[in-house]
Amino acid sequence: MIPTRTDLSDFARALAGCLPGAWTSEYQRHATYEDQFPRTVQLWDAGHVDYIVSQYVLTHDAVLHGPGDQRLYVADRPLYPYQFVVAPLAPDTSGVKPHHFDGVEEPNGITVPNDPARAAAQVTRRVLPRYEQALEAVLDNVANQPDPSHRSAPPQVDQVLTLTLYDDGALGAPYGSVPPDARMVLYAHGFQYHPHQAAFLLPATYGESGRALRVQAVAQQLTAKGIGVNLRHSAPTTGPGLPPASPNAARALHR
Repeated sequence: MIPTRTDLSDFARALAGCLPGAWTSEYQRHATYEDQFPRTVQLWDAGHVDYIVSQYVLTHDAVLHGPGDQRLYVADRPLYPYQFVVAPLAPDTSGVKPHHFDGVEEPNGITVPNDPARAAAQVTRRVLPRYEQALEAVLDNVANQPDPSHRSAPPQVDQVLTLTLYDDGALGAPYGSVPPDARMVLYAHGFQYHPHQAAFLLPATYGESGRALRVQAVAQQLTAKGIGVNLRHSAPTTGPGLPPASPNAARALHR
């Protein structure tokens, strides 16, 4: 454990007095390691300060409360007795949800000297502009996107092409299952019709990557035409057979 410094409370209070606007300081000591988590989990920092709070036991910290719901976290910089760290805290305004931070750049924190006036100048120049911009972006998302923008389900289509990867490595579809509007697209991308198998098949000579590119091209063109495309493996043939659908079907199998 890093020895507790005695000047954090005084520094945080003096720093609050030097920042532009009305700021107040809230100092707190931690009896246990877990006591620091409620504040540190709110850190809006993906760099130096986040590393410190995740690697060190911090026996105390302070939060500065400023204009427009701004909050700054202040803590010791372990192993550097003449420095502190200052980082923004994420907004805890009602209605803020994880998806509101999507696309918003982390404002991040900085290291500052133990001179409150110099530290305030650095925070004002390097932290507050980014913080205000990120905060505004999040609150704008709260107002305009109260719920996550879930992906919509695909539209229903009347025609579907199902390409099958067979156990012997062949890739294709039975002729009768191919929508008429899809046949020329298959021909154009290398599928060949095999009369004795009654199927469109893509030659294995193209290789895995070549076949993948052709299947992708087929899918893009057919979906643009409103034809759905599926890709499946053939059903295994080594399992137990399915029971006959009806007594008549069973008698037909034994004729």
